[in-house]
Amino acid sequence: MNKRTYKDYASARAAKSDTPKNCLFAFLVGGGICAFAEAIKAGYLALGTEKETAAILVPCTLILLTAILTGLDLFDGIAKHAGAGTLVPITGFANAVVSPAMDSRKEGLVPGLGVRIFSVAGPVILYGTLASVLYGTVYCLCGAGGAI
Repeated sequence: MNKRTYKDYASARAAKSDTPKNCLFAFLVGGGICAFAEAIKAGYLALGTEKETAAILVPCTLILLTAILTGLDLFDGIAKHAGAGTLVPITGFANAVVSPAMDSRKEGLVPGLGVRIFSVAGPVILYGTLASVLYGTVYCLCGAGGAI
């Protein structure tokens, strides 16, 4: 089978995507998560939390809620219907950390959970840390007030 024949075969059997509907759901769910985050922030501020502290507590709360929903096997059901809207960076990242751990928990705490917890998110953490170190080095070499 040549490439063209295979492409035609695969295209004929692939599920058709309803792009406008998927975009709408992603927009609504992603926006809903962001609006929920703003409500959490407003709640922290109403409790008398300082603005800077509330700004730190919001992503921590979203990470915790996403990890709990992933652990209870609820987040994937939401993501199935919401599509890319659940990939709002902080919730998508939390799900990417917890999901492999949940999938491999039967293998034990160290060989399963401990080894695989960062299998998806590990490269993001590694290269994000490396990029921040490089940026910080350049920033320091050019001077804190330099034009970067």
